[in-house]
Amino acid sequence: MGDFLSDVVQCRKLFLLIFLLGIGGTFSYGFQISMISYPSMYIKNFINDTWQERYHTVVDEQILTLLWSFIVSIFSIGGLLGTISSRFLSAKYGKKKCLIYNNLVLIAAALLWGFSKMAKSFEIILIGRFLCGFNSGLGCCLHGQYVGEISPKKLRGFTSATLTLFLIMGKCTGQIVGLRELFGTESLWPLLMSVSGTVALVQLVMLPFFPESPPYLLMQKGDMESCQKALRQLWGEGNHQGAIDDMVKEQATMKKNKPMSILGLIKDRSMRYQLCLLIVLTASIQLSGVSASFMVDKFGRRMLFLWGYGLMVLVLVLLTTTLSLQHQFFWMPYCSVVLLFLFIIIFATGPAGAFFPVMADLFTQSSRSSAFVISNSLHWTGLYVIGMIFPYVVRSLGTFCFLLFMGFISITWIFIYRFLPETKGKSLMEIKEEFSHLHFRKKYVQGREENPDRHVTCTKL
Repeated sequence: MGDFLSDVVQCRKLFLLIFLLGIGGTFSYGFQISMISYPSMYIKNFINDTWQERYHTVVDEQILTLLWSFIVSIFSIGGLLGTISSRFLSAKYGKKKCLIYNNLVLIAAALLWGFSKMAKSFEIILIGRFLCGFNSGLGCCLHGQYVGEISPKKLRGFTSATLTLFLIMGKCTGQIVGLRELFGTESLWPLLMSVSGTVALVQLVMLPFFPESPPYLLMQKGDMESCQKALRQLWGEGNHQGAIDDMVKEQATMKKNKPMSILGLIKDRSMRYQLCLLIVLTASIQLSGVSASFMVDKFGRRMLFLWGYGLMVLVLVLLTTTLSLQHQFFWMPYCSVVLLFLFIIIFATGPAGAFFPVMADLFTQSSRSSAFVISNSLHWTGLYVIGMIFPYVVRSLGTFCFLLFMGFISITWIFIYRFLPETKGKSLMEIKEEFSHLHFRKKYVQGREENPDRHVTCTKL
């Protein structure tokens, strides 16, 4: 604990930058997805009043539901477009500059929401939600990459887990300010939706005083002096030659292999295991955690995944049992509630907190941006898919719907156990070497199956 506190003091500017990135990244996203449910009734009334004033008739209930659904869902469309564009924009302009201009998008959305009621136009709300989604898609993608690149190896797990921490803080803040005692009223709902513009304004003003990520300066700009200056600003005075050597090795690898496109990453056989892990882990993440931020670097990423998912399977078996028997014993529903909270706690202290650190560890500078695009695109698409199919699953299977999750989590556990190495305390090149061994063993086994006689001969020799 003492070493950790000394690291915090030495790297205080790093943690200030992490805080600044957090409030403009996953915090803003968490705020948006939790806040929007509170003004829903008032926005529907606003749509109905506007419709009556324009067309002198009450809006049809189905049209009203469709318009409200579009207001909610267009956020995901904007998020998907922001995610897809993040790789091109960050490669051309750098992550810092992209984040600075991305704040202008959210500020524009906040202004549109603030004046929507005055303008008597629900279309402005739609445009604002789209812009806000684009901001979240681009911001979350760059937030994860930026944090992973500016963190020293010994703190990378903790700092990457702050993405989850800020996401939870954003959700909690959205729920608090959405209360009727604060901004969740019919007169103040435009202000409630515009509150997120304040964090964008803070990041817009403060971010120019912080450096660009050192790996970007060295590997993409070739500016060794600026890279060293950025390291001293973020990590304090000291010998950072080891980190620079790792960047130089990765830069040499990048010269041989150009930065990967999304299609290139999918086709690259040497990144097959990392990509499969990316897809499986992204699909398995549905909730978020806080306390895992302090456990990632202590117990390791792989251990948190295995213990977390293993215990979650056990809890789901018990939960399915208690839900099936809840009408036979009066105390059984209380057991179900306890198990639900236990499930959330286990997930929060395990897989949810380890997810972002692992994503930052699995991919090098040349492939990280494409990997984050794939991961976030899966996330935004999943918001649609889960929302569409889950009600039908519940209607068909009832209390046994949790068995589907149990099966998927079990498959994820096996996949992690088989293919995910422990990345705690290792450089990116060391982690890449671990996966190179996996590919070598796979080719060796295939060679034995194709040429068994040759293998026997070599063994005798």
